Amino acid sequence: MHAQPALRKIVIFGVGLIGGSFALALRKAGAVGEVVGFGRSAATLEQARQLGILDHIGRDEAHEVDNADIVLVATPVAQMADIFARIAPHLGAHTLVTDGGSTKGDVVAAARANLGNKLEQFVPAHPIAGAEKSGPDAATAELYVGKRVVLTPLPENSPENVARVRKAWELCGANVSELTAAQHDEVFAAVSHLPHLLSFALVHDIAQRDNRDQLLSFAASGFRDFTRIAASSPEMWRDICLANREALLKEIMQYADELHGLYQALEQRDAAKLESVFSEARAVRSNWHPQ
Repeated sequence: MHAQPALRKIVIFGVGLIGGSFALALRKAGAVGEVVGFGRSAATLEQARQLGILDHIGRDEAHEVDNADIVLVATPVAQMADIFARIAPHLGAHTLVTDGGSTKGDVVAAARANLGNKLEQFVPAHPIAGAEKSGPDAATAELYVGKRVVLTPLPENSPENVARVRKAWELCGANVSELTAAQHDEVFAAVSHLPHLLSFALVHDIAQRDNRDQLLSFAASGFRDFTRIAASSPEMWRDICLANREALLKEIMQYADELHGLYQALEQRDAAKLESVFSEARAVRSNWHPQ
């Protein structure tokens, strides 16, 4: 007798890197029986089926989400409100919903506006496991292994429902943490959204110059490492920045103050100030060991 998988059926909206990797990881763990996928592109869904991510391409949302254990909404955040509205009337009493959005305040607001009396069945999540590549062919069973997934449970969520969503992400190999949605958005404005914005800004600045080809021909590892994330999706980062606008505006102003302090130190030839800032930053960076 084979043991029943932990999740009999999951439904995924958006079978790219995040959604596809969730399915592949659960498959590798022997933790899922059936995977059904929905998306906006028939070609992408067919590719996901051929890659073994999906067992079936979904035809009827009402039929598929009523008996699923977990629905993962792994689309761009801007599409989530519409999906929540479409699935809300059909969610089974046992079905939980989670997401893969990089911002949480806006996703929670979309859920509150569209899930109605099923809101308690939604446990928001953010897997910190992105890559510059996207699409089903970028998906891998190892994407979440040892990576952090942040849950931002709602006051309405029961401890049991939070534990079930936590377990699903842990079966993918993730280390699961919890924050409030507001804490999450403040943290990621500082350590993710601001760095992306700065990286895009530096490359854009260089790109506007008449001698940009010469500049880029001399750019080496420092420029490469600082600007790697400027190869990320412009559409996705546009949406993230606008979704987390308030927290990101504060971070940009704080960074501008930091730059102004360095400008003044340089203007005044204040070697001690420059060395002090660089030394403090170096010490923190040297002692930081990312997960």
